[in-house]
Formats: sequence, structure tokens, C-alpha cells
Amino acid sequence: MNTPKRQKPNRVLITGGTGSFAKTMLRDLLEDGIEEVRIFSRDEEKQDALRNDLRDDRVRYYIGDVRDRGAVDRAVQGVDAIFHAAALKQVPSCEFFPHEAVLTNVIGSENVIRSAIAAKVQSLVCLSTDKAVHPVNAMGMTKALMEKSAQAAARTLGPDGDTIISAVRYGNVMYSRGSAIPLFVRQIKSGNPITVTEPTMTRFLMPLRHSVALVHHAFQNANQGDLFIKKAPASTIADLVTALKELFNVPDHPVEVIGWRHAEKLYETLASAQELGSSEDMGDYYRIMLDMRDLNYKPYFSEGDTEQKRQEDYHSHNTERLDVAGVKELLLTLPEFRAELENWNSAQ
Repeated sequence: MNTPKRQKPNRVLITGGTGSFAKTMLRDLLEDGIEEVRIFSRDEEKQDALRNDLRDDRVRYYIGDVRDRGAVDRAVQGVDAIFHAAALKQVPSCEFFPHEAVLTNVIGSENVIRSAIAAKVQSLVCLSTDKAVHPVNAMGMTKALMEKSAQAAARTLGPDGDTIISAVRYGNVMYSRGSAIPLFVRQIKSGNPITVTEPTMTRFLMPLRHSVALVHHAFQNANQGDLFIKKAPASTIADLVTALKELFNVPDHPVEVIGWRHAEKLYETLASAQELGSSEDMGDYYRIMLDMRDLNYKPYFSEGDTEQKRQEDYHSHNTERLDVAGVKELLLTLPEFRAELENWNSAQ
């Protein structure tokens, strides 16, 4: 399926605008010469720090919460595209406060979707997670409902709607705020044991720049309701820890196995077999097309395609598995990690 690539937007709104993804996307857009980027978040301290760091008049800052439809309405007026990254993302936090996850990840996302449609924004790209597939925790469940909300709106708008609604889904972003790698690095540098929940767990490994490229790909190529996945390698937690110890030259650094956290999985799934049955392999990406059926199932059942492709889920146990050398090579492509390593080496 070919979709004409869209021209870059003039004005973009990023919700959750002070997070790791958003700041990387922001810098990427500014380097590309965009006219205006709006940063929408509820954290005034992080906005102020970002403002002082960038000092770029093309960036506009909006204090607000996606839970507040009025605040979202004010922020979306006149923008061409929205990249919706605002979310509660920490699995344990969402387990203990699931209603808060619902308010932000579901109700907040619905507000963004409705505001985008009302303002006739050309493109809305919603950011999701591998935890939304076969979800077992509140974070994954609420992100799955975000995807369903986006798809329901896209289905109602249809292919000729003023707003194209799409989603992207990806796994662990390496060196993002609150993720495992910066935690392990801090533990190495402080001399504390590296705390591992389960060494045999596998996780997708995606550099932040790849998540930004995935969102650009969705903006440029989405048909109504598409969901895009970036193919990614994975590793075990044990191999990740070994790679870090070797790069920091601390082979005897202690590792403490602390046991599974609330609602963790042994491996994460980026796409189910059923989804892959209605997908397009785009090389580096999968496009999962929206099921446009309405509630009148019978005609589709009797006339539909009974030769749907059968395959297994796409998950971190059956994707490309990086060994210790492969993990080290990938880590060294991360500017933040290289800076940490250089600082460590210069202090030795």
C-alpha cells in the first residue's frame, strides 16, 4: 500500500513536551527548520529548564494537563500536527494508582483526539507501547485503550476525514528517563549493586532517535487509523548488564537479583499474530491497517477474506537477539551513554 508522503508541518504540538522523546523530537524539528513547536505539559520547572537551555523563539510553551479538555483545546488551535506523548509510563506506579493511569492515558488521550478533530488538525500521531499488546498491567491496559480510542475515532472519520489519526508502538527506549540503563549506570558509578529483577527477561532495545524516526514515518505515511511498529532487536537483561560491566571495565561489580516487580512480563510483544495478519511489511516497519468494519458483521463474515495469514506474535523472545558484543555496539551509538562512559574513564 502506497501513501503519498506529506510535506513537513509548519506548526506542531507535542504533548508531554518535556519528556525524553519530546525533547529529542523538538530538537529534530528545530534542526529541520520548522516554523513553530508547541510544548504542552504540566511541569513548569521542566519547561523553564528547557526554555533556558534552548533559547529559541520558535518554541512556545503551554502549561496544562491532557486531562483538561479546555487546556488542550487552547493548545491545538492553528497547529498542523500533534505528536501525543503525554502519559503515565511507569508500570509499578500505574499498578498502585490505576485510576490515575486511566485519567491520563485514556481520558487525556480522548481529549487530545477530540480536540484535534474539532480543530481540524491535519495529523495526530499517538505514541503507544509494547505493553499494550496482551496487557497484564494497568499501564499496558490504559495504553491499549488509548489505541482503541484513536482507532474508533479514525473509523468514524473515515479515509476522507480532515484529521488523519495514527499510532506508533515501540518497546524500551534506551536511556530514556526512568529506564533501566541509566539506573544501572548510576549503580555502577556509585558502587552499589546492579539490581536486576529477572536475568532471563528479554526487552526490545531502541535508541531514542529510532522512536523519533518512527513518528516521522507515521506522519508521512499514515492512512486513516494505521498503527506503525519499528522492528527492533532485543537482549536479555543478563547480557545487558554484562555489556555495561565490560564497557565500564568493572567485571566484578556485584549484581543483585531482586525478583519480579509488579505485573512485569518475561518478554514484551510489539504485535500480535492477529494484527500481523492484516499488516504490511515496510522493511524497517510494520504497518497494521485499521479494521474498518462496522457492527454489521454478517456481510463481512460471509464475504470477507478467509485466507488470513497465520503467524506467531512478534515479541522480544523471537526478534533478533543481540549478544553481549551486539549490546555493547548499540550502547556506544547513544550520545548520553558515551558521555557517561567518557566521564567515568577520565575520573579513573
